[in-house]
Parts: sequence; C-alpha cells; structure tokens
Amino acid sequence: MKFVFSGGWLGRKGLYEASIKKVHLLGGLEDLKPMSSGFLVLSYHAGAKILELPLKTPSYPYLILLELGDIIPFKMRSDGEAELKFSSSSFEEKGYTSAVERVRELIAEGVIYQLNLTCRFDFEFSGDPMALFLRYYHQQPVPYAFFLEVEDFYLLSGSMELFLEKRGRLLQSKPIKGTSKSREELLKSHKDRAENLMITDMVRNDLSRVALPGSVRVEELFCVKKFRTLFQMHSRVTAQTEENLSAILGATFPPASVVGAPKRKAVEVIDQIEPHNREYYCGCAGFLWGEDFTLSVLIRTAIGSKERLSYYAGAGIVWDSLPQKEWQEVLLKTRAFYGGFRV
Repeated sequence: MKFVFSGGWLGRKGLYEASIKKVHLLGGLEDLKPMSSGFLVLSYHAGAKILELPLKTPSYPYLILLELGDIIPFKMRSDGEAELKFSSSSFEEKGYTSAVERVRELIAEGVIYQLNLTCRFDFEFSGDPMALFLRYYHQQPVPYAFFLEVEDFYLLSGSMELFLEKRGRLLQSKPIKGTSKSREELLKSHKDRAENLMITDMVRNDLSRVALPGSVRVEELFCVKKFRTLFQMHSRVTAQTEENLSAILGATFPPASVVGAPKRKAVEVIDQIEPHNREYYCGCAGFLWGEDFTLSVLIRTAIGSKERLSYYAGAGIVWDSLPQKEWQEVLLKTRAFYGGFRV
C-alpha cells in the first residue's frame, strides 16, 4: 500500500506521503465513521444510493477509507519508468460529437439545462505506477493531486477542484466550469460564464440544504486560474453549517460541476448516454480531521490495475455548445497525462 499526495491538501508546497494504518472498503455513506486523521475516496456510483437511481454497477468498492499514521515529506525518486500505449476510448470523435448533439436536443426539450459529458481513455501500461504519477504531477502541479495504491488497483488524481472544505462551522466549495488554452478567450466566453453561473447556483442550492438559515454566500464569481497546460474558471460559495460529513455529502453528492442541471435528471441521462462506468472519476476524495475535512472533485483521474489503465476527461454541454469544440476541450484535459492526442 502506498499513499503520496501534494502539499496543497495541507496548505503547503511539494509532495508528502503518509503511512496507512488500516484500509476500510465500505458500501456507502451509512458505513462512514469519523477519525482523527483519515483519507476518503468516494465512488461516483455512490450517487446511485443518494439519488435513488439505478445506475451502472461499479467494479470497485463504493468507498475507501484510510486510517493514516505519520505524514512526512516525500523523498523524490529519479528511478522508475512508466509507459502508456493508447488502446481505445469509450467515445471516438464522431461518437462524442453525436452524443453532444443528443444532449443539446434534450436541453431544447427542457429535459435538462446542462450536462457534463465524459470519455474514458484506455491504455496498456508498463512500468511503475508511482513513476507515472510523479511524471503527471510534474507536468501539471495541482493542489489536490494524490497517488493511492491499495490491494490490486491504484488511483492517480491530478485534480485542481475543491468540492467541499469544512473548518469549524465554515463550509465552502469552489466549482470549476470553463476551460481554455487562453485566459482572454475564457474571460470573453459567454458560454463558459453562463455555464459557470448555472453550476454555481446549483452549489448554492446544495449547500443551502445543510446551511444555517441565511448563511449561504457567493464569495467569488468567474475567477480564472492558470495551470501549466490550461486555464480554468471557478467560483466560490460559502455557508455556515452544524451538520456532519455524512449529512453534507448526502445533500451535495455527486458534485454539481461534473453532472449537470437539474442534478438528478442529469445523472440519469449520463448513465443512459455514456457507455462507460465512471468508477471513482467524478466522485470525491480527501482528508478527514475529526469533524473537519477537505475534499476534491475527482477530475483528471486515472484508475489502473496491473497492465491496464483508464483515464477520464469530460466537458460541460449547454445549448450553444459546439460539438467539435467540446471534443477539443476533452482532449485538452488529457494533455498533462498523455501527450499523444492532437489538440
């Protein structure tokens, strides 16, 4: 077992590692228990229980809960090789653009207003998964990266999106909506601003279900941040709450930014249109410290087992989405992990 993570989780720079005292593979939120120092990984498919929808059955446990020991700086390694060979994808370009058109039809019919449409990219993998994670992280350093190897599979995440953070009674979320190779293009995009506003409003509504009356605030709107291979637009919503983690996740999961609006119908449509299981991708993960926690959205995430590995990426679809542009956004989001696609 191995657990390495970026210092952003702790408000620090660099990489760290933690010893694992015990691993709990759980069936859902009802089995979740507080701990003084832990790390949680929640599958996207846990949303089936929360929303009471018959979604695809995942191949991995719904919930991983680690009891952690000592946390120390990670000693960088120069040894270890990692090679990816592209094998297939759940959508090819034509299939993805056709799916975008189908989503636009559903929007025109008023079934949904926005939907996050994703693609799974499958690879043959050889070498050391840790070496792959380190290469990925150095290609695009982000605050919520981690590598977790447990039993017979491993996860790599290069997420830069904060799902939920609680300190005392203060709860906050920073949904990301809007991706571009150019800051100026992103700031001028009416489509991205409209989509960001829609998802921010969803997050505001989600937090209000567990917030003290009158405490929900939109603190930031349309903020653009530069990462090594792209620019992202985020907003920030805060609230005051006295609820525990299970109740908060029950009110807010799955993350609004990676499903769509309205949430329940968007999740149902996703399960019908996407040919793949999302598994942990678009779920959440993060540290638990008693009643406090920091959880990322599991975007920019790969799942591997032996010589097979899958990486996922997606794009938010609204009425004025251009199918080809959305496919290019999906490929752009693979660049830091795998540079073999033309963007």
